[in-house]
Amino acid sequence: MIREQMLVKLTKAFQPTYLNVINESYRHNSSSGLESHFKVVLVSNDFIGTSFLTRHRSIYSVLSEELVNGVYALALHIYTLKEFKNKQDKSLVSPYCLGATD
Repeated sequence: MIREQMLVKLTKAFQPTYLNVINESYRHNSSSGLESHFKVVLVSNDFIGTSFLTRHRSIYSVLSEELVNGVYALALHIYTLKEFKNKQDKSLVSPYCLGATD
């Protein structure tokens, strides 16, 4: 449910070319079904000319409710379309937390 909320809010705020919100809680020693760790891959030309910090702040602002109500970690991969096309050959894999296993 949290994942779906995040998808709706991010789509409305940024009109992304590409958006993927991935629940990675299982990678972080969390119990089954928990929604506490997410990876967001968001591509939007709204980010043209904006700094890394500004992009992150804008995401945190849009997802502020989720961040105070159970989302513990948020891995952000935020790009313009041009930046994303240049990243296609690079991995966007999140690390495991201590104590977690695959």
